[in-house]
Amino acid sequence: MSRVCSLSGKAAVCGNRVSHANNKTKRRFLPNLQIVSFTSDILGMCIKARVSAAAIRSVEKSGGIDKYLLKTSGSLLATKFRKIKKILESRK
Repeated sequence: MSRVCSLSGKAAVCGNRVSHANNKTKRRFLPNLQIVSFTSDILGMCIKARVSAAAIRSVEKSGGIDKYLLKTSGSLLATKFRKIKKILESRK
């Protein structure tokens, strides 16, 4: 399973680990992924996904998964959430 947020698309980034002596070695910055189930009010079901902590905060700030998906552009979402967004738009 790849370490990519299924909601925001955030993935691992490369960088350098810098020691006190300023030696640089390669390292990876991994996203803080959590397995979360969002409850959809419009669909009346739970949506289980592996998302980053930043994406969870964004969903909570916008007022739930339904409002977040409706306001977010479809090109920024993963295919699973694009399908859910299409269903939400048809039921809206």
